[in-house]
Amino acid sequence: MKILIKGGRVIDPAHGIDDEFDLLIEDGLISRLEKDIQAEGAQIIDARGKLVTPGLIDIHVHLRDPGQEYKEDIASGTRAAVAGGFTAVACMPNTKPVNDSASVTRYILDKAAAEGFCHVLPVGAITQGSKGEALAEMGDMKEAGCVGFSDDGHPVTSGELLRRALEYSRPFGMPIIAHSEDLELVGQGVMNEGFVATELGLKGIPWVAEAAPIARDVMLAEFTRGHLHLAHVSCAAAVAVIRAAKKRGVRVTAEVTPHHFTLTDEAVRGYDTNAKMNPPLRCAEDVAAVREGLADGTIDAIATDHAPHHIDEKNVEFNIAYNGVVGLETALPLTLRLVSDGVLSLSDAIAKLTINPARVLGLKSGTLEVGRAADVTVIDPELKWTVDAQKFSSKSKNTPFDGWKMVGAATYTIVAGHISYQR
Repeated sequence: MKILIKGGRVIDPAHGIDDEFDLLIEDGLISRLEKDIQAEGAQIIDARGKLVTPGLIDIHVHLRDPGQEYKEDIASGTRAAVAGGFTAVACMPNTKPVNDSASVTRYILDKAAAEGFCHVLPVGAITQGSKGEALAEMGDMKEAGCVGFSDDGHPVTSGELLRRALEYSRPFGMPIIAHSEDLELVGQGVMNEGFVATELGLKGIPWVAEAAPIARDVMLAEFTRGHLHLAHVSCAAAVAVIRAAKKRGVRVTAEVTPHHFTLTDEAVRGYDTNAKMNPPLRCAEDVAAVREGLADGTIDAIATDHAPHHIDEKNVEFNIAYNGVVGLETALPLTLRLVSDGVLSLSDAIAKLTINPARVLGLKSGTLEVGRAADVTVIDPELKWTVDAQKFSSKSKNTPFDGWKMVGAATYTIVAGHISYQR
């Protein structure tokens, strides 16, 4: 099968490419990237006025499969991914059962091969059952196909255990993905501690509940020389800790979500449970800080933390509503807003969604290099559309962006040389 993408603005940050080229795909691989390619028998995609980028990579999603398929499954989650322009997603292990063994990893990969619309990259648990008591069998999970380890949704409270995890994962060249949270400081908090929480009568979560454990985790990474990746960074103090660690040469990488660089805790007004997530939406100063962290390279990647929940888990009182929002189908236009706002160049924005997340997980993707697998996203940067959560491909509709007017969307998502989505 041949696909010829004609006349697009090709942006490949991994190789510093930003120019108009044609791109030819043959037998699942990128075979040519040149001007004015002619290819007899190829399916033509007219990309004039469009961006042609490496396939987007989301290194933090929850597919809920196995065990919570009423919220999402591999088919619906990957369908949402390709609708958002993503050709690969890394799925967190907080399933039922927890992905803490080779058998669960193989289940995920087998089901993804049979039903998935994009590449699925399993993340294994750091500890058995994500209970924080004993290390999981990391070596077995690596052999089965895991790309990293995390107890996401739960912090590894034991410094000794996290130290051993960083040491054990180091020879594998795989990251420990930390959900850094001090549960005692969180207490019964349900949103960011501050004026809005006080006004709404809701218990707050202080920023130090995130920043203090991040400081500890960074020190452990410095001590062990392991690769620490910090998930869903949301506050200014955390950004400052990471920036200082990188200057010292600590092997630490970090991600931020679109909701954390777009929304403040003002979104909680009206007790909107679709604005409830963990970590919580922070104040305007924190949003400015994570944007600055993206701009100066402190924060490496943009990841959605796509967290689908059934309506019955969100359509309840704010205090008992589940944390999390879906994000795969809105991440791209929200990232492009950073470009229009002058926070990132277009090339830097694409890098945060392609080569940077690939490097975090040690993947060979994230580039349009000739000979690589043909994972390609074609983007219309001027396409105007309105978010309608009821039309999402995801089974769950819990988004704070319902009704928002967006600019920019994927028009083609090509996975391993096959068109997996066309708008």
